[in-house]
Amino acid sequence: MLWNIAFRTLLHDRGKLLAGLVGVIFSVVLVNIQGGLFLGLMNKARLLVNLSHADIWVGHRGMHNVDFPHHIPERWIHRIRSVPGVREAEPVRIYQSEMNLPDGNFEGVTLIGIKEDTALGRAYEIVEGAQDALSYADGVIIDQCDTEKLFHPRIGEIREIGGRRARISATSHGVLSFLVTPYVFTTYDRAADYAGGNPSMASYFLVSVHDGVDRKAVCREIERRLQDVSAVPADEYGAISVHFWLSRTGIGLSFGAATMLGLLVGLVMVGQTLYAMVLDRINEFATLKAIGSSEREIMLLLGAQSCFVAVLGIAIGLVISMVISATLSTPRATIEIPIPLYIASALLVFCICLIASTLPYLRVRRVDPHTVLQG
Repeated sequence: MLWNIAFRTLLHDRGKLLAGLVGVIFSVVLVNIQGGLFLGLMNKARLLVNLSHADIWVGHRGMHNVDFPHHIPERWIHRIRSVPGVREAEPVRIYQSEMNLPDGNFEGVTLIGIKEDTALGRAYEIVEGAQDALSYADGVIIDQCDTEKLFHPRIGEIREIGGRRARISATSHGVLSFLVTPYVFTTYDRAADYAGGNPSMASYFLVSVHDGVDRKAVCREIERRLQDVSAVPADEYGAISVHFWLSRTGIGLSFGAATMLGLLVGLVMVGQTLYAMVLDRINEFATLKAIGSSEREIMLLLGAQSCFVAVLGIAIGLVISMVISATLSTPRATIEIPIPLYIASALLVFCICLIASTLPYLRVRRVDPHTVLQG
């Protein structure tokens, strides 16, 4: 009976029901979109690591972010190649430099220098241009999503990087830096030339191991042989790079504050909706008390109303979040919403709606059933 009363009360005043649903939908969409943008942004911080085809990253001791290496002697790689379990080890260079623009200005770029005869460090897939683009004289690869920053260079166009000639020989898609500087891929030797780097130094050593080999054991052996390096499994180094940006910037705080604001708006709107319905029908609640309804039954009625608003609003909100993610997500502003985030947002908003039902309950609790009998 109480469930029937709860639903009829909600459906009778569709305006207030709509207001409550808007609050729930807004909260669900905001949590998912904010969370998806945050995850997409954080994945950019480890994109090079995730796409490197390497099992282990080796760099200077205390390495903390993939884009800011401290260079190490290239000759050390021979000791790594002799470690049991290592299948392949190749050096990679990461430098900051500048590319000239047609209007006479410059754009900062992040150079990624890799060996041509290996997949290690090849974080791109060529979508326009020759597959052997780096074998071309002065060849470099840029990403299509960064062409606007670089004034839309064409394939074959000549630019300068660090004062040296560079030819745009191919483009990739979706390999974007967490920083504002575009990634530019080139050969290992050419990267040092463009940045004026020391040709005897490398930024990292990328290591792949044989199937079944314990990567942590290989890391320990590498660190034993080379006292001045850190060897970290690729997934862990990706997490380290993400933590660097979380701890050094206010990104996590800003996204979290916006999400909490959305949840607060949802809480207020749902609570206000239920409270307004109670005020409109305060005599009916007094009647329920007068005929013997217990405090528990009244609370269940209000809880049922809150659950109805929550479930319907959450369902609509999840659908809208999926549509937004599918239609508006781009490599530059990636919205990555995993299934656990959908589930967590639904549970969180549902709990908030239940909490919101306590507001009208406090009002009903003070209703004197004798007021009905006196009337």
